[in-house]
Amino acid sequence: MTAQPLMVDLADVHLTLTSAAGPVNILRGVTFQVAQGETVGIVGPSGSGKSTMLAIMAGLEKATSGRVSVAGRDLSALGEDQLALFRRDTLGIVFQSFHLIPTMTALENVAVPMELAGRRDALDLARAELDAVGLGHRHDHYPAQLSGGEQQRVALARAVAAMPKLLLADEPTGNLDGNTGKGIVDLMFSLRQAKGSTMVLITHDPGLAAACDRVVRIEDGRVVA
Repeated sequence: MTAQPLMVDLADVHLTLTSAAGPVNILRGVTFQVAQGETVGIVGPSGSGKSTMLAIMAGLEKATSGRVSVAGRDLSALGEDQLALFRRDTLGIVFQSFHLIPTMTALENVAVPMELAGRRDALDLARAELDAVGLGHRHDHYPAQLSGGEQQRVALARAVAAMPKLLLADEPTGNLDGNTGKGIVDLMFSLRQAKGSTMVLITHDPGLAAACDRVVRIEDGRVVA
């Protein structure tokens, strides 16, 4: 059986930040791989380095040392502008706190990344994605007019609209009640499958982690299981 190509390949990744009290080791030699098409749940206690690892995969944080390869690109070799283009063309990211633009409607929030990428059909694609997440009646509503679950659906539509190779989710149900969170999870997995994306998600929810192909545990900046 032929092994799937790697979407994410981190090798001996360290991240050390400076503080008034001295250096702080956030990641301590993380080695972590994700095959194309795989879904991986990352679990571990708060402060263990989970979100930092996701930020490094997204090119939002630079590793102090080690190799970071995502979708065949060596992220350490890319400048800030190149990293921005890489994220635009390769990634979809869903955050716990939605990160919607408050002065834009749901439709505009979903369309804007595609408009920045020069897609002339951005609004049509955005409408289709909002319809797909059950918000066909909410196109013209602003974030403040939407419930938490609806805002996360908009964020999810925005993340998958450009058919990303890699979908990253950081506690996507963290600000939602149980039933609403379960709906978001089901939707996220079905959209990921429809788009053919690889997915890495951080969660404190054992049930959500168990829905993934594989679960990776991080403690104190290291992969322990």
